[in-house]
Amino acid sequence: MSVTTDPDVPKPPPGFLQRLLGSPSGAIGLAIVLLLIFCAIFAEMLAPFDPNKMGSGGRFLPPGGKHLLGTDEFGRDMFSRILFGSRITLLIGAVAVGISLTIGMTVGMIAAFRRGWIEAILMRGTDVLFSFTETLIALSFVAVLGPSLQNAVIAVGVAGIPFYARTCYSAALVETSKPYFEASTAAGAGPLRLVLVHLLPNVLPTMIVVATLGVSTAILAAAGLSFLGLGAQPPTSEWGYMLAGSRDYINRAPWLMTIPGIAIALTVLGFNLLGDGLRTSLDPVERK
Repeated sequence: MSVTTDPDVPKPPPGFLQRLLGSPSGAIGLAIVLLLIFCAIFAEMLAPFDPNKMGSGGRFLPPGGKHLLGTDEFGRDMFSRILFGSRITLLIGAVAVGISLTIGMTVGMIAAFRRGWIEAILMRGTDVLFSFTETLIALSFVAVLGPSLQNAVIAVGVAGIPFYARTCYSAALVETSKPYFEASTAAGAGPLRLVLVHLLPNVLPTMIVVATLGVSTAILAAAGLSFLGLGAQPPTSEWGYMLAGSRDYINRAPWLMTIPGIAIALTVLGFNLLGDGLRTSLDPVERK
């Protein structure tokens, strides 16, 4: 007995995961990010050598054999260092974006909700910080706090606050002018309910997309600071520091710069593609 479907019955809209995987950029970006997370979690099991052990192989061994990606100037296994470097990369992105997103959203939401002199002070302060580039702010913080990976992550996170604050402020300002928000205000909803129930859920999708894209920016910024000697210090297996340490050997052992560079490029590409896929999946217009 065949079952016929009524053509007039509308099909249920696809879920969030279906929309994300249905987007080529979202699917590819998610695959790259999940691979990075997998490598970071199981680095001890996947790495054949201690990433900081000198003399695990001969110096400047080319990729191949038991040293899949070769060895560096100290005989350390490059494959192991890349795997453990993925942990540091994820930590950099998560912590830096967490700092920027938390403080930036707080500033933006307060400015959009309170208005008046509070809005003026917060947004003018944000505009002042916007007059300086993120790189300059990060360099200034590292110069004051001292060169280290921890200080570099904090510096990158602080440098991104103005961008997140301005983005959240713009999104929240749009929501506060919509009829549903005005109706809730007229109905006597308190400030806490207005912010947590009505404002935050509608601003959050935009900020999730911005934060995902911001992870790649934070990773590049921290790698740049490490490359300049202001971020990760030896013997940390951070990809930016690995690039800096291998620049003197580019003619003798080009894989020492090529491999960390490819790792950074793929990670940045993955988060950018994932951010683009999230933008499409969370966009109410694209859902229809």
